[in-house]
Amino acid sequence: MPISNRSLLLIAALPTSFLLALFVYPVATIVWTGLTAEGSFSLQAFVDLIARPTIYRSAWFTLWQALLSTAVTLVLGLPAAYLFARYEFPGRRLLLSLITIPFVLPTVVVASAFIALTEGWLDIDAPIPVVIAAHAFFNYAVVVRTVSAAWSNLDPSLEHAASVLGAGPMRVMRTITLPRLRAPITAAAAIVFLFTFTSFGVVLILGKGRLRTLEVETYLQTVQMLNLPVAAALAIVQLVFVTTALFAYSRIHPTQSSLRTNRRMPINRSSLPLASFNLIVIATLLALPLVALVERSLRIGSGYGFDHYRSLLVAGSIGSPADAIRNSLGFAGVALALAVTVGALAAAVVAYGRGRRSARLFDSLLMLPLGTSAVTIGFGFLVALDQPIDLRTWWLLVPISHSLVALPLVVRTVAPVMASIPVQLREAAATLGASPARVWTRIDLPIVWRSWLVAAGFAFAISIGEFGATSFIARPATTTMPTLIFRFLSRPGEANVGSAMAMSVLLMLVTGAAIMVIDRFRIARVGEF
Repeated sequence: MPISNRSLLLIAALPTSFLLALFVYPVATIVWTGLTAEGSFSLQAFVDLIARPTIYRSAWFTLWQALLSTAVTLVLGLPAAYLFARYEFPGRRLLLSLITIPFVLPTVVVASAFIALTEGWLDIDAPIPVVIAAHAFFNYAVVVRTVSAAWSNLDPSLEHAASVLGAGPMRVMRTITLPRLRAPITAAAAIVFLFTFTSFGVVLILGKGRLRTLEVETYLQTVQMLNLPVAAALAIVQLVFVTTALFAYSRIHPTQSSLRTNRRMPINRSSLPLASFNLIVIATLLALPLVALVERSLRIGSGYGFDHYRSLLVAGSIGSPADAIRNSLGFAGVALALAVTVGALAAAVVAYGRGRRSARLFDSLLMLPLGTSAVTIGFGFLVALDQPIDLRTWWLLVPISHSLVALPLVVRTVAPVMASIPVQLREAAATLGASPARVWTRIDLPIVWRSWLVAAGFAFAISIGEFGATSFIARPATTTMPTLIFRFLSRPGEANVGSAMAMSVLLMLVTGAAIMVIDRFRIARVGEF
């Protein structure tokens, strides 16, 4: 029972309107600002860019650090993807949940963790290795979960046949396995590249002004130098790179996942080196920074205590931690509702319209907020929503920006589950006289409701830790936990650093709990996450 084009258009009406009004229009306004001067076409903003050597350095650093970060993440993540796809061992599901926590951690928490880890023994004046490590920490789960989901669905009979014919393990991997994984590996690499290319919070905090990506440069041109045309031109340059990468991603990304899972092998003597290597990577790359963060939040001079946590109960000159926590939780609830409502409808269009050109184009449109940085979204709100009514101080803009950031992940979580439902089930129900509404409630809903809960968890975790867009549009009355952590870290003094670490630990615990709940409702390996 295929969905008609008319029905797809009706379903797509709300998500399309949402994206056009709150994403496309602000981004188009940025483009207009960068290409005009006093109402007429002008390239002066780009001429100003060319005349600034710092822009060249920022652009070059943005590109090469993203490529290096992607390569490092792939090298560390692919062995783990193989381990989780092909082997069964005690605590496997728990460990898979734990390695996902860094992906949804706020960037300010990641930066705080690496500050705590490197404090006192690494020269932070040359923080490039720390930035690369932080990016690998953040994106490790993208590679592991995206590639392992595809790897576990591969039919192992070809590999067994090659082994019987005398091919060694490396040759089997090179000639049989990796060619069949080219699409998921490339998709994972593209996503990691996009995340690191648009890196903002990690570079802003760890770089301490010495390292600048295009994101950081856009922020500084807007907030510090008040040079909106140059900031708009920078955003346009970044959009060109992002759109190109997203186009490549849409060409290779699989839109449907199988529910089939091949039998996993138990860990044996031959696989112990692989398991040991991955445990060392997880302990060093993922666990150590978080342990250091907790230790730093408890450190009081030469001893330990809960003074930094108690300080969060008292409002200071920087702001009220209690208000920031309350704002973050409230915004996360609103963003969750928006992202899941719009995302579920969008996912239906992608899943039920698969194979149609219009559905593929719609899917590409949905991916744009994923590659378009949160900084660009926040900047777009600033330059676009000042007329005919000035909405820039409207509190709802904060959760709206969060929902835009979360929307692509909601779609990527829900759409594969919808697409995995056999069409024959719907056709059989319709043949037996069931109406479309009854088919949906009896066939689709019992399967997809769990993916909605997973998507809601992701939206909540992303919103509560969002920093890029919030740093542009938040006001004193709408300060969130990440923006307050940044203020703490920007001020000197042991008390400010301790308060930042304590609030970072609270954010880590909240997002960690959300991920643990998510994986209890997740359906097999359908979807990347």
